[in-house]
Amino acid sequence: MQFLGFRILWRRIKAIRFMMADKTVPKRKKAIIIGGIIYLFLPFDIIPPFIFPVGILDDIVVWLLILWYLRSELDKYWNGEKVTDLSKKFRGKQVVDDVEYEVDEGAKEEDEKDG
Repeated sequence: MQFLGFRILWRRIKAIRFMMADKTVPKRKKAIIIGGIIYLFLPFDIIPPFIFPVGILDDIVVWLLILWYLRSELDKYWNGEKVTDLSKKFRGKQVVDDVEYEVDEGAKEEDEKDG
């Protein structure tokens, strides 16, 4: 069971890159990730070193909280559920959607004879 937990955490960590590149993700969620990265490099700790001498413990706790808070957003990227929103890309353009068609081979042969 622990292996499954570590594997899920690792996938969520790898999904951060894709979430940060997505323009549809709210800026506040991206700010949480950036804040977590900045916290890793700050010289102070939430848990003072005299309580627990390992300084990385508070960094792990902060990142576990970040991953837990953003779990639903991050899971969209490694589960393949994230749907690309193309509405901005095709705004103002005429796009034909839900059209059925078939190729008429006879018309193609006639065009080749005429051409």
